[in-house]
Amino acid sequence: MIITDTHTHLYSEAFDEDRDRVIQNALDHGIERFFIPSIDSSYTKSMLDLEMQYPKNMFLMMGLHPTHVKENYKEELRHVELMLSKRHFYAIGEIGIDLYWDKTYLREQQEAFKFQIHLAKKYGLPIVIHCRDSFNEIFEVLEEEKAEELFGIFHCFTGTEEQAKRAIGFNMKLGIGGVVTFKNGKIDAFLNKIDLTHIVLETDSPYLAPVPYRGKRNESVYLLQVLKKLSLIYGLDEKVIANITTQNSKEVFGV
Repeated sequence: MIITDTHTHLYSEAFDEDRDRVIQNALDHGIERFFIPSIDSSYTKSMLDLEMQYPKNMFLMMGLHPTHVKENYKEELRHVELMLSKRHFYAIGEIGIDLYWDKTYLREQQEAFKFQIHLAKKYGLPIVIHCRDSFNEIFEVLEEEKAEELFGIFHCFTGTEEQAKRAIGFNMKLGIGGVVTFKNGKIDAFLNKIDLTHIVLETDSPYLAPVPYRGKRNESVYLLQVLKKLSLIYGLDEKVIANITTQNSKEVFGV
C-alpha cells in the first residue's frame, strides 16, 4: 500500500538534526508521497532544496500562511505570484484565516485569502485551507468565491459534522490527522457519517502528533496511528483506507 501525507512541513527547523532519518523511516513504512505546504518566502529555498533531494516523493505547494500575514503581506503575495509564474506547484497553500493567535490582521488575512484563491483559479490549482477559530469567516469567503473550478482540502479539519458537510459542499476534501486520535478531538464521533471519498490523510508535522505521541514532535510515520484510528471508525482494513485516501489525494493534486 502507498500512504500519502498531504500536509507536512518537512523543511521546518524542527527536522534540521535528523530530516533524512525521519523521511527514510516514513518511506520504510509505506509513506511515499509528501505534500509540502508553504508558510512564507523565508522558507522557499528550504522547500526547493527538499524537493531536489527527494524529487520522486516531495510535492510542493506555494502560498502565504495566514499567521504570517503582517504589514508586508503584499510583498509576500508578490513572491507567491512570482514563484507560480516560474514553475509548477501542486496547490496554493496553505492559505486561509487564523483568529486563534491574533485578530489584528483579519482584514489583511481575508484579502490575502481571496487573492490566493484567484491565483488558484488562474492556474487551475487546488487550495489547501488553514482554518483556526475562523469557520464563519472562511465560509463567507468561500461563498463569495465558489465556482466549479475552486476545489481543494480543508487542512486539519476540526469542525462539526455540519461544518464538515458544508466544507465538502465547496468541493473540499477533509484533511484528517492526529486530532482524530485525541480524546477531546470530537471528530471521531461523526466521521463515519462522512464518506471516505471525502477524506485525505495528513500529519501537519512537526505539529499535532497523534496519541500516543501527543505533545512530541510529529513525524510522517505517525500517520500509521491515524490510519489505525480510521480503520476502527470505518470498520475497514488499513490498506483499504490507505488506498482510498491516496486515490483521493491524486484527485485533488493531479498526481
